[in-house]
Amino acid sequence: MLTILFIVLFIWIFGGLIKLSFRAAWGLTKLLCVFLFLPILLIGLVIGGLIYVALPLLLIAGLVALLARA
Repeated sequence: MLTILFIVLFIWIFGGLIKLSFRAAWGLTKLLCVFLFLPILLIGLVIGGLIYVALPLLLIAGLVALLARA
């Protein structure tokens, strides 16, 4: 009986910690994408001569940023 109680509490506590870690990892992933990968991608596209691809991506990102703040 104590073993079952231990297993249930163990899964409950560490399940919550795993859930918290996934939420934190998702937040870090969003930050990296916005502040690191997107600017590097846009700069790489411009240097590579693909300004016609980089400009619409920049406009879409700007519109999403404006709408997210509102």
